[in-house]
Amino acid sequence: MVKPRKQIYTLQMYLQKMMDMDIRSDADVQRMSGAWNNAMMNELVVSVLNGDYIPPVILGQEKNSQAWIIDGLQRSTALMMFRHSNYKVSASVEEPVIAYKAKARDSEGEVKMDGCGDIIWETKEFDIRRKTYKQMPEELKKAFDEYQIETVIHENYDMQQISRLVRRYNFHKPMNVSQKAFTFCDKYARKIREILKREFFIEAPYSKAERKNGTMERIILESVMVIFHVEDWKKSSQIGAYLNEHSSMEEFAILEKGIERLENIITDGLYPLFTAKNSFLWFALFHRFARLNMDDGKFTEFLYAFQNGLNEKEINGKTFDEIGQERSTKDRSVIMEKLDFLETLMLEYLHVDKENLEETGSTLEFVREYVSQDITQEDIGLYEDMLKDFASKVDTESNLLDRKNHASLIAVIAYSCRKDIKLDEWFMDYFKRNDSYISGQTENYRHMKDDLEEYIRIANAA
Repeated sequence: MVKPRKQIYTLQMYLQKMMDMDIRSDADVQRMSGAWNNAMMNELVVSVLNGDYIPPVILGQEKNSQAWIIDGLQRSTALMMFRHSNYKVSASVEEPVIAYKAKARDSEGEVKMDGCGDIIWETKEFDIRRKTYKQMPEELKKAFDEYQIETVIHENYDMQQISRLVRRYNFHKPMNVSQKAFTFCDKYARKIREILKREFFIEAPYSKAERKNGTMERIILESVMVIFHVEDWKKSSQIGAYLNEHSSMEEFAILEKGIERLENIITDGLYPLFTAKNSFLWFALFHRFARLNMDDGKFTEFLYAFQNGLNEKEINGKTFDEIGQERSTKDRSVIMEKLDFLETLMLEYLHVDKENLEETGSTLEFVREYVSQDITQEDIGLYEDMLKDFASKVDTESNLLDRKNHASLIAVIAYSCRKDIKLDEWFMDYFKRNDSYISGQTENYRHMKDDLEEYIRIANAA
């Protein structure tokens, strides 16, 4: 049998061959076209316009020269829809702005030349959202039509052999939801993989399939989401993209620090609690436990108690396992209910009054995380006194003094003390220039710290 050969066509020529039925898309056992959703079609169009790589289309060709698409049907039909069927790229396309080179023209439309008679070229941008092929500038139409699409042709095949080829090339498993979500979190992907190399994940009894199918990466994404962004909780398909935009390396580092502490206290008998379904809840609960400033061994004691019957205790008429039985376990309301249930159970076991928890506990944790781990409760008391003194010199009605903004204010005072920075003048100046704050205390602290450093830089330059 003749070995397959490569053939490169311009995209315009390839699609014309499809229209002329020189290349057909309806081989006997081929699945139907149209299996791709808009997101897949959008990315394919953008790939072509940006000149990115697209895998070859596999063709089977009969002795009479009739060619059939073996692999690449969805790509082929998607490109056909954009080029000839008025498909409009949807607004959700990930990278909508296409840069391209165009001849510079004057007000009358004439091509501009430089002093040497050479054409002047300029870089332009085109937003592809809600646009069809016909609405693109001529330069992008040309780029689309001239795109080089590679085909691999199996020659002299009959239909039975072509059907066998279809089966062979389609023996693959597409990415599942978790694996695809992880691809959108490229900023932190390497950090996530580093965390998953920790001893905790080696010892925990996750299955072989869970270690390969994206479940482990999903656990880390869900853990960061529920600890730092639970108010904006996203389902699995959206979580990677959300964290890529809204998370930070510090948040992943804080999660890893918690897991490191758990490695020192979790025994073999407790690892079964950390299932693929519930691991992120236990990580989030330990994060809340850390605010209590108790010995980590107390958390171990609670886990044993939970495992040995406390899990059957009812709160508001439900046990832990009964929460959300009629709803998706990944609904935000279910997650919040489960986490609050576990925290209530833990605080009761540890004899801590939930209603009277000291806010300074969470403030201490915040300052330790973002300023220095060796800051003590006594230090926090000093910073509180300094804040009261500073606050007496500014507008006491300022929104910046809201309790919700308390942690970041204490943190910037702690930072100034550690750096031996005199804060009085900056504090009053900052309050004159600002009357609102970023609700996320991590981001607000960073904003104030950057502002303080810039204030000092300008003062020193003067």
